[in-house]
Amino acid sequence: MISRREFMQVVAAAGAIYGTSAPWAQLSAQQKITQDDLLAFKPFGNVTIAHLTDIHAQLKPIWFREPSINLGVGAAEGKPPHITGNDFLKYYNITPGSPEAYALSSEGFVALAEQYGRMGGVDRIATVLKHIRSDRPDNTLFLDGGDTWQGSYTSLQTRGADMVEVMNALKPDAMTGHWEFTLGADRVKEIVDELPFSFLGANIFDTEWNEPAFDAVKMFERGGVKIAVIGQAFPYTPIANPRWMIPNWSFGIREEELAKHVAAARAKGAELVILLSHNGFDVDRKVASRISGIDVILCGHTHDALPTPLKVGNTLLVASGSSGKFVSRLDIDVSGGRVRDYRYRLIPIFADVIKPDPEVGNLIDEVRKPHREELKRVIGKTDTLLFRRGNFNGTIDDLICQALLEERDAEIALSPGFRWGPSLLPGQEITVEDLYNACAMTYPTAYRNTMTGKFLKEVLEDVADNLFNPDPYYQQGGDMVRVGGLGYTIDPAKPIGQRISNMTLLKENSPIDPTREYVVAGWASINQNAEGPAIWEVVETYLKAHSPVRVTPNDAVKVVGV
Repeated sequence: MISRREFMQVVAAAGAIYGTSAPWAQLSAQQKITQDDLLAFKPFGNVTIAHLTDIHAQLKPIWFREPSINLGVGAAEGKPPHITGNDFLKYYNITPGSPEAYALSSEGFVALAEQYGRMGGVDRIATVLKHIRSDRPDNTLFLDGGDTWQGSYTSLQTRGADMVEVMNALKPDAMTGHWEFTLGADRVKEIVDELPFSFLGANIFDTEWNEPAFDAVKMFERGGVKIAVIGQAFPYTPIANPRWMIPNWSFGIREEELAKHVAAARAKGAELVILLSHNGFDVDRKVASRISGIDVILCGHTHDALPTPLKVGNTLLVASGSSGKFVSRLDIDVSGGRVRDYRYRLIPIFADVIKPDPEVGNLIDEVRKPHREELKRVIGKTDTLLFRRGNFNGTIDDLICQALLEERDAEIALSPGFRWGPSLLPGQEITVEDLYNACAMTYPTAYRNTMTGKFLKEVLEDVADNLFNPDPYYQQGGDMVRVGGLGYTIDPAKPIGQRISNMTLLKENSPIDPTREYVVAGWASINQNAEGPAIWEVVETYLKAHSPVRVTPNDAVKVVGV
């Protein structure tokens, strides 16, 4: 229940300014939001870019709590997007309790969720896109940043077909990818060959033929402006995900290759160069500082949502969030071969405010129809807010670790630091759809192995370096691996091999012995030969025995030095 104090805070707060145009910020004390408020935008310039990224197969509206901890290191320390909670609200002058505060931060999430409802829904996104296109029929370019075909029960069952069919109805002009590749090379090629728009990956090469595996650049003309869109897939796909699924494709940042594409596009008359990126925000920040000639980078992968673009040199970085919570609109004035000015709006997709597009809504219902009964099957209930995002802890993965410890009879549990997966509110029933939203993937095996204490420390150190290496080019994505049955201290500021200390086996309250072997359960191993049940089977069994679940805050991971 929302408390009186929280209610008064919500109804008394006014909205904050969004970018350079935010009429919905001037709301009444009752915080009544209308679709017109959300979509209001005075057209500007001659090109409009609409951007959606990291939707992770969420066709329907969801709850999604933004992270309360998102540390930056090196040059990114203390800078957006590595500001959270009240610090984020103060930095962007956002009023606590306002719609923007709910959409963009973790502060007061449960109370505000009850006030403002779910977010996202592709039928609502369709309404937003139709409005933008009607506003700018000859000027609009709609670009999808990837992580689109993976992340739900139906996308897993249909091998991405549900998302492909619905996204085709939105008529993107181009996309790039990351988790798409976990469908396997053959399936990706099968889908891409049939797409009515471009799938771009300038940094993906066929190792057998030593040539590009996908188109690198697509040229467009909007509003009389020649536009080059360069696609950049996630550079570390074969490291973060199973190499055996894409054995003949190599990835990488390929900075020199990217610079060549930018120069070639300019030589062909491009007046506006856009990098449709799945690098991650900090990588894109470094790219912008090192490669000239890119006007806009549409960022993906790290799921950051920022109310204004960040400018690096002459390059605008746009961060459009995840899970269908936002659509970015960027209106640009281009003349004389360069960007003169721009206007921007990060449009929050409040599902109870934006009217669903009936055509796309019917299509969503149709692709979900064969799975309807299984999707709504109740397997448990939660008394705790379940969420995933955050550098070190997330209660969804704490729950998964509890299930692994018990159902796989393990001393220590590991759950990957994935960023995708909606939240569940206290008191909410847990359905099959909810469970799969947290673990629907093509390598779900819940393994059970023995690992020495020395090896466990190496695992933690490697993951910590992926997250906290001060050079963004060595950050390979994801948050810190979640642990169950294990405590440790981490100092993100220290170098690799020295960040992890005080490792403790919780059930014995004893230090981890480097020479002792421990029984460890985990899931999502990139090893092709992993053995065990699927993770959703493990968690469902656990939920049936422990519902309603209560997940206490994980205080076994201590963060120091920041």
